[in-house]
Amino acid sequence: MDNREQQASTSRNGTGLVAVALGALMIAAAGTTAAYWIHSRGAEASSKPAVRTSEPKGRTTVTAPSPTGPEPIHTDIYFDFKSTRLTAQAVHLLEDKAALMEKTSTWAVLVQGYADRQGPAEYNKLLARQRAEAVKQFLVELGVPDPSVKVAAVGPDGAICDEPSRECQQLNRRVHVEIRKLTHAAATSVRAVSAEGRESVRDTNDQP
Repeated sequence: MDNREQQASTSRNGTGLVAVALGALMIAAAGTTAAYWIHSRGAEASSKPAVRTSEPKGRTTVTAPSPTGPEPIHTDIYFDFKSTRLTAQAVHLLEDKAALMEKTSTWAVLVQGYADRQGPAEYNKLLARQRAEAVKQFLVELGVPDPSVKVAAVGPDGAICDEPSRECQQLNRRVHVEIRKLTHAAATSVRAVSAEGRESVRDTNDQP
């Protein structure tokens, strides 16, 4: 009887030691897993590129200036074939546009002459300039200051229609007028460079 009790006690002690050993191994494994997980998360975070929250040092952001003042006035004046003479419709149209230009304000007017592609290119370029000059002269007669009107001869290079039809060619025989009202700052700047600047612009624009 005593031997059986002693054997049972020894068996129970051995089972307890095994359970304790298994528990220790499980705790050690759990600790190793947790340490590996924490280490891997830290490595992943450190490998991600940093997000820039501001512009790099030394770089200056440049913003393009926006146009000031009211919207410009645009109109097209059409001419007959090989003609530089203003039609009655063109006269009325220019009179209406000139009436919008208050005498107390400063204005900038760009007059661009065009021509169709029928005939020599040099002749058409000259014709385009003469048409633009005719429009400018009439605007000056209506009271627009001569220095405010700039002339540019584009000629057949600015044709917007290539078909040989009569309607298409009529669209190419035109003068485009752009009228802009200048603010006080812009008007002052224009007057400041009027001596050399105006002469340079006229020399460039008046080339046939």
